[in-house]
Amino acid sequence: MNILVTGGAGFIGSHVVDAYIALGHSVTVLDNLSTGKERNLNPKAAFAKGDLRDASFVTGVLSGKRFDVVNHHAAQIDVRRSVADPAFDAAVNIVGVLNLLEACLKNGVGRFIFSSTGGAIYGEQDYFPADELHPTRPISPYGIAKLTTEHYLYYYRIVHGLNSVILRYGNIYGPRQNPEGEAGVVAIFASRFLAGEQPVINGDGKQTRDYVFVGDVARANVDALKYDGSNTFNIGTGIETDVNRIFNVLREATGSTRPVQHGEAKKGEQMRSLLTSEKIRRETGWKAEVSLEEGLRRTVAYFREVKFRG
Repeated sequence: MNILVTGGAGFIGSHVVDAYIALGHSVTVLDNLSTGKERNLNPKAAFAKGDLRDASFVTGVLSGKRFDVVNHHAAQIDVRRSVADPAFDAAVNIVGVLNLLEACLKNGVGRFIFSSTGGAIYGEQDYFPADELHPTRPISPYGIAKLTTEHYLYYYRIVHGLNSVILRYGNIYGPRQNPEGEAGVVAIFASRFLAGEQPVINGDGKQTRDYVFVGDVARANVDALKYDGSNTFNIGTGIETDVNRIFNVLREATGSTRPVQHGEAKKGEQMRSLLTSEKIRRETGWKAEVSLEEGLRRTVAYFREVKFRG
């Protein structure tokens, strides 16, 4: 297949690119490198540097390339920035997507894979774990934009026949995650332990998430290539893990002796998030395979290597 991956220099997108190329697919990466890194680019992928907000650029990337699939991972992912600047978030995460979808129509793309979010879309859950029928109640512009894109994909399927597979991710962690800014707790804690610095747990540390290893997520994107039709799937482990456990496992894995330290709780932080992925298991056979302990071990090994390389 000929595949365009937006955000293919980023944390999750680069792993998806690697998985596609390993299977022999032809891949082009579209990324503006605002958060993605050149070092994450697969050397076998073509690269188009530019911004989704530039409609003419996006159309130019797709023009004449005869892409079979567009896999969309490029996004403004900082929830706090979305709250501070909803217009910027919408410009990237809604208008940028519309530029991409319109370019898909003009250039005959038949399949679209979209990286959505489980926790930010479902909000405070009514039941655990959440399935795909759980009410959607996003409380951040970021979550609202993801849900809005899902609605647009429904429109483009019904009106224009563009098939789409929506993957609602749990809390993804693993190698290449950025430990700076609005990052995952695993990347932040691992990098600070290895640097001899003190990680701080927000609040009492009893906040729980469904932590999914990035390699398992890449496999879900491979399965999405083979899925016939359109659907929405949760991507999670069905296992609830709190931040205190993440701290303790990473402290042991890094050999740190730093004590537990708690700080102020984040205002409005979701306390629990847990997904069931039974639907995608039934439809494609996908399930998470990497245990939390093994995933954290691989993540620490990556950050240790990056630190050693400087």
